[in-house]
Amino acid sequence: MKPALLFALAALTLRAADPASVVRQELPSLVTLYQELHANPELSMHEVETAARVAKELREAGLEVTEKVGGHGVVGVLKNGDGPVILVRTDLDALPVKEQTGASYASTKVVKDDLGREVNVMHACGHDVHMTSFIGTARALSKLRDQWKGTVVMIGQPAEERVLGARLMLRAGLFSKFPKPDKAIALHCASDLPHGTVGIVEGYALANVDSVEIVVKGVGGHGSMPHLCKDPIVLASHIVLALQTIVSREVRPGDPAVVTVGSIHGGTKSNIISDEVRLQLTLRSYKTETRQHLIDSIKRIVKAQAESAGMPADKMPEVIVSDDQTPALYNQPALCAEVRRHLDATLGEANVLTREPVMGAEDFAEYGLTKEKVPLCMFWLGTQPPDVVAEAKKKGITLPSLHSPYFKPIPEPSIETGVKAMTSAVIGLMAK
Repeated sequence: MKPALLFALAALTLRAADPASVVRQELPSLVTLYQELHANPELSMHEVETAARVAKELREAGLEVTEKVGGHGVVGVLKNGDGPVILVRTDLDALPVKEQTGASYASTKVVKDDLGREVNVMHACGHDVHMTSFIGTARALSKLRDQWKGTVVMIGQPAEERVLGARLMLRAGLFSKFPKPDKAIALHCASDLPHGTVGIVEGYALANVDSVEIVVKGVGGHGSMPHLCKDPIVLASHIVLALQTIVSREVRPGDPAVVTVGSIHGGTKSNIISDEVRLQLTLRSYKTETRQHLIDSIKRIVKAQAESAGMPADKMPEVIVSDDQTPALYNQPALCAEVRRHLDATLGEANVLTREPVMGAEDFAEYGLTKEKVPLCMFWLGTQPPDVVAEAKKKGITLPSLHSPYFKPIPEPSIETGVKAMTSAVIGLMAK
């Protein structure tokens, strides 16, 4: 065969390469990488070895890598001529959970947390799948440069579970020291979707989250002499019940909101009326105005209940709203529609599902709230055997959720789909 014809055939083969063929070549080593990451999780703000491994893998894939961006953040840049800048994000951290999946590669790691307590650590939210799909995408994009033009900025973000990492990386100059993204995409494991599928939510996908503490004060004394006391336990009980009317009677029907009292502590003994009760709440919403309404209503109700109980001015309850608010994730509909087209072409339309928004939280939202207003799209990645998902739906059974010690993604098909989906989405957004 003539050299010119051989060259032409080789060029045709190169052009014919696609994410599916590349991921099949990379899959065995990616599964090994996943198992190593899963067995060696690290808590938020402590992702030293995890960040180093992600940085190493990105360098080996041909990216220019910067480490320690906003703590243990990693930034990899892959330039391929003129074109759009696409940001791809993964998270690095794990949770203080004792794994009970029974997997051969299960985490047995025990570390000291920030308070010096010994805790077990597990990738119970699928960040190990995220990282592995992220590295697979970096490898695929490097090998498929003939199919796209532009710049990919791939970030390994620390402290997602503490909703701090995105803010820290942005403050460290993510959008000023590195190419500024035109669009940003990410994926997240789903515990109730079959592997081989992905799910997309257009518009609000995840919620605002606020933590509120209410300190209910009283006048303590003997349990046999309540008339000489001001009982904060009774007042706290009235407050808990009154708070239930905010969502049911004040928020417009159809506007999602949650007010949950997750903790109530007061008193030491049955015959002592205490002088303080503490309540801890989580608030969930999508709209900024709804968020503010929840907070304002809580303050109003708490004050009114205390006044009705005859509490003196110096015993009014305190409402403490945490500064660590997590913003709602808004998936830009136009970007989601564009991503969906590329996923349809790669995975098949039947495997690209429309999901309902949920009241969980994700600090990926932060990347869309700077002055640049970068459009965002995060899609869900199926991780469970299709027959198990079908059987659970048939019987009304809830599968182990994210953050559960029993959450166990099926590595090979989940990672394969994750790499194919993310790679095709990036290439589609940057096609020549």
